[in-house]
Amino acid sequence: MKLFRTNDIHLVILDLMIPKISGEEVCKKIRTTSDVPIIMLTAKTNEDDRIEGLSIGADDYVLKPFSPRELVSRVKALLRRAYPNSRPVAEKLSFNNGDLEIEVDKMLVKKNNKNITLTTNEFKILLAFISHQNQVLSREQLIEFTFGEGYDGFDRTIDTHIKNIRYKIETNPKSPEYIHTIYGLGYKFTVEK
Repeated sequence: MKLFRTNDIHLVILDLMIPKISGEEVCKKIRTTSDVPIIMLTAKTNEDDRIEGLSIGADDYVLKPFSPRELVSRVKALLRRAYPNSRPVAEKLSFNNGDLEIEVDKMLVKKNNKNITLTTNEFKILLAFISHQNQVLSREQLIEFTFGEGYDGFDRTIDTHIKNIRYKIETNPKSPEYIHTIYGLGYKFTVEK
C-alpha cells in the first residue's frame, strides 16, 4: 500500500501517540515506499524508545514538550541535509532588477510590472527552475519535480510548457534571458547577478 507520492511530501512530522495505529507502525509503512525525511514527536523519554524510533526509520526524534522554534530549526536542518541541491524559495523573488517578479504564495508573476498568467503546471515548472538556478535540469527531473513519480504523460510535454513560459516571461522568447536550452541535456534557469 502506497501512503503518498513522495514528490508531494518533502518531510513528515510524525507524532507517535496517534489513535488507531501507533506512530511506529506508520513510520514502518512509510519506509516501505519512501525515504522522505521523518521527524518523530513523542513524550516517551526512555532511551530505548528513541533508539527504536531511529532504528525503524526516523531521521530525528523530538521530545515533548518542545518549543516551536526548536522544531522549525530541526525541520530546516533536516531539509538541508535531505535536499542539498535545492534552494529554498523565498515568498517574493525579483530577477534582473525587477524585470521578472514572482510572489510564490500568491502564484503571481509580473514581467515589467505587468501581471502574467501562468497555468498551475507552468508555475510549478518555473518554481522548479528557481529552486535549482544555474543547474541543468533534464526533462525527467522537471517532470519529477513538477508532476511527481506517477506522471504517465510524454516527456516532450515539458518542452511545450517551457515554450509557453518563455512566451510569457521572456522579452524575446527566441533569445531567452532566463530559461536556456542545454542541447542534449535539458534546460537551465539563469539570471544576472
